[in-house]
Amino acid sequence: MGSPFPVPRPMGAPRPSMPQAPSMPQAPPVPHAPPVRMTEPGDGTTGHPAVDAMLASLANAASLSPADQIAEFEAAHQILRETLATIDQA
Repeated sequence: MGSPFPVPRPMGAPRPSMPQAPSMPQAPPVPHAPPVRMTEPGDGTTGHPAVDAMLASLANAASLSPADQIAEFEAAHQILRETLATIDQA
């Protein structure tokens, strides 16, 4: 009965060739989407009144004190969370 272990090959003997995997066809290149044009807050609307009002308040936040800016940012974050939650429920 044969050994369960592979037989070592002699020094200098060529290695057995490994079977080659079949080559896969190349996928066609994916066209790049055009870049998204970003606008500054206040340049147009989003179509959602609460979000538009929040953007307007953020645009005005630059003139506030740092403590008041933080409050504006937290309020904006809450409005966006609520708005996104209503989208998820739709």
